[in-house]
This record gives sequence, structure tokens and C-alpha cells, in this order.
Amino acid sequence: MSTLGEILCCVPVGQAVPPAVAAAQVSGVAYDSRKVRPGFLFFAFPGKYVDGGAFAAQALERGALAIVSESPRPADFAGAWIQVEHGRRALAVAARNFYGKPDERLAITGITGTNGKTTTAYLLDSILRAAGHTTALAGTIEYRLAGKATTAVNTTPESPELFRLFAELRAAGGSHATMEVSSHALALGRVYGMRFHTAVFTNLTRDHLDFHQTMEEYFAAKRLLFEGAGAPPPPFAVINHDDAFGRRIQAAPGAEQLSYGIGEGAAARACRIRSGFDGLHFEVALGKERFPLISPLPGRMNVYNILAAWCAGRTMGIPPELLASGIAACRAVPGRFERVDEGQPFLVVVDYAHTDDALRNVIAVARGLEPKRVITLFGCGGDRDRVKRPMMGEAAAELSDFVVLTSDNPRSEDPLAIINDALQGLWRHDTPHVEEPDREKAIRIALSKAEPGDIVILAGKGHETYQILKDRTIPLDDREVARRVLRGFGYGAVKE
Repeated sequence: MSTLGEILCCVPVGQAVPPAVAAAQVSGVAYDSRKVRPGFLFFAFPGKYVDGGAFAAQALERGALAIVSESPRPADFAGAWIQVEHGRRALAVAARNFYGKPDERLAITGITGTNGKTTTAYLLDSILRAAGHTTALAGTIEYRLAGKATTAVNTTPESPELFRLFAELRAAGGSHATMEVSSHALALGRVYGMRFHTAVFTNLTRDHLDFHQTMEEYFAAKRLLFEGAGAPPPPFAVINHDDAFGRRIQAAPGAEQLSYGIGEGAAARACRIRSGFDGLHFEVALGKERFPLISPLPGRMNVYNILAAWCAGRTMGIPPELLASGIAACRAVPGRFERVDEGQPFLVVVDYAHTDDALRNVIAVARGLEPKRVITLFGCGGDRDRVKRPMMGEAAAELSDFVVLTSDNPRSEDPLAIINDALQGLWRHDTPHVEEPDREKAIRIALSKAEPGDIVILAGKGHETYQILKDRTIPLDDREVARRVLRGFGYGAVKE
């Protein structure tokens, strides 16, 4: 157990911490007052809806040693109050110190970008496990430690959860961790001070502009991963050369940069690509060498994901044969072109695509399988960037034969208003379509339109098992709804 002074080492504070407080033993760190226990430090920083400072008294009652906050001490607060420059950065440094700086003894790969983070993370984790390593994985779908998984809350957890995960990995004899690093996590300081072995950039397309405001601000947040974000820059950078923003990223002086892509100019380039229902076959050309790869994951977008994971694995010194076996072993990623099979004579896939670029990519994968028709169901999230809604509508209409426009997570917005925004883009093409705000009913409509040889894409929610409405969150899993509907149509072993 460390003292408060040791836990807050390297954290800029407004004024010196009293010696008696600095010498106190810290038993934990928390940013949720409900999780405070005796001897904890409570970090109270402003949130989207509430200010953590409002719970300072509650934390004190639960035994907190001190409150750490960006705000000055309230006049009526009697306990120890430590003012810092940046609450989340202070929390990250404190969590790192509390858990014994486990990142210094792990090879951590951070993967950032708009699309492909999750699949790339799964592929790299599969490669690492094929190489015999005990690993941890943190991402949009789940947090995994030595093969045991828990459901994810955020794409990138808050710093105490991350450093606890890394400490537990070290205790289990682990050596490698892979994590998705969101732009929110970088901008807010969730990974501040964390030492990464390898930083990976997948791509950048329009998303999260409700938070970042502009594409340049969004890009600046992503670039922080390669600059160090409060820690030394990662010694290895893996960057998509085919992406215009990727070409603007330069590894830090002294770091090794490995670019990948399909087009000319990439150091590691995919060639002789063959894609079908059985997945992908291609070669990685690196200098004069050629490395054959086989993956059960289909589509051009997965060529990029595989290349990114292959390059990241190479920075770990993993030999080519283990890179190939790890890629071949990653058979599916939940909610990423995930098939729903009840014996129906058409293909049904569920995908997390929730930007126009991701929607184009997933429909392109379906087109590459040469179906009779592509039927696309999608919706747009509420309380998020409205500008991308017509862009998504246009992408679906341009590339599909039939579109079902429905709800995603409407949150506080009127689902019909969200649908109307998307229609502005869909109407730019004469693609047949229907609108149904009830997502379960919409899935039934999409599947009822399918004929033998078609592909039905249920896009937007992917692995999610819920839907966020204005006044409540309800259970809803596109995969389970599709199975139920297909069985109701007479397919599968169980008929309704």
C-alpha cells in the first residue's frame, strides 16, 4: 500500500498537500462516490450531466481520505481537498501509481481510428495467443483477461479500470495487452501517462463531431496516441498509408514506423487478394518477401484490419508462421459482419456499421459476395452528429437494392425526426425503401423481403443487446430478433 503523496507523485497540485494527509495510506482510487471505501482517494471532475464535486460530501462520509478536483475547495467543505489542473489526467497518473505502473512491464498496443478498431484488436489478440502469450483485451465489445471476458461499458475504460486490468494481467503471468483507444479517451485523458509499445492507426472518417466539432479536432485527438499523451511516444507506429489522415501521421523521432495498405507506397502491401464466402486469401508484400495469409473474415475492409494486426504483431517480433496461424484462428468478431444462419436460402449478417463510410464498406463486402440483391436495414443514433444522417441515407440508397430505414438508439430525440434527417440523403436515389421506427418490426420487414440468393444487412447496432430510448433502455439484440423472425418464417430447428 502506498501513501497519498506517492500516489499523487507527478500530479501538479494547486498548493502543497499537508504532511499528515500526504503520509496517509491509500487503499484505492475512485471517481464514483458509490464505490468509495475507507482510505480511498475520490476524484471529482465535471461530467456531461453532473459535476462529481456534488458528491464530495458523500465520498467523505464513506471514508475518503481526500477529494481531488479541478475546482477550488467549497467554503463549507471540512475534509481534505486537493486541487489539480486536470481531473482525469490526475486520476490516470494516480491509478498508474496505485497499481504499480504495470504498463512498464507489458507490451501494450493501442489501436485508434474510426472504423476497424475492434476487428483489428481481436485479430492481434488472436496472434498473440497463437504465439503463446497470456493476454488482455479491452475494447468496444468486451474486456478480456487471460481468456475470461466481461461486457464492456466504454470503448476505452477509465484509467482505474485499465490499470487494474493490467495489474491483474501481470499477476496472471501475462505479457501483452491490446486495447481500442477512442478519441474521447485521448481527448479526456483516460490513457494519459500510459506507456504503449505500439500505436496503430486504422482510418479517419466522419464521426463523433458532436464532441470534437471539426475533423481537424477529431484527428488531433487521434494523433495524441502517437505523440505519447503524457508518456514517452510509443517506439512503434503502424499506420494505414491508404488513408489521407494516416499519411499525415509521423512517428516520433527514434520510433519505428511501419505503414500498410493496398495501394502503392505502403511498406506492407496486400496483393493477390481473393475474397469469397470462405473469407480472404492474399499475400503481404514487405520488401522482397511475400507472406501468404488466409482468413475466414471476408471483404476488402478486413484486408486492412488483417494488415494492421499483422504489422502490429511484427513489431512484437512474432514470426510469420505464428502471425498467419493467429489470423486464421480468428474466425469471427461479434457484431462485425456476423452471420445469422437458421437454414434460410439467403444470407443475413449483423454489423456495427454506424457511419456512412462503415456502411459503404459493409455493403461493399456484401456486393463482393455477388448476391442477387442487397437489402440494407439501418438507423442513426439520437443525440449525435446530425450531419452524418443524410450521408448514411445516401450510402445505403446508392449501394443497396432495397433499404429499410429504422431506429438505432434514438435516445432523447424523436425517432421520426431522425428518420427524416436520413431520408434527405436516401431520396437522392430512387432505391425502393420503407420506413419503420420500431426496429423489431423493421427487421421483420427486411427479412420478409429477402429471396433466395439475397443478402440482408442489419446495420448499426452489431454486438449491442439493448436499445436506448428517451425514457428507458430496453433489451434488443439484432441477432436474436433475426433468429426469432426466421424461425417464425419456418426456418431453423424451432418453429414459432
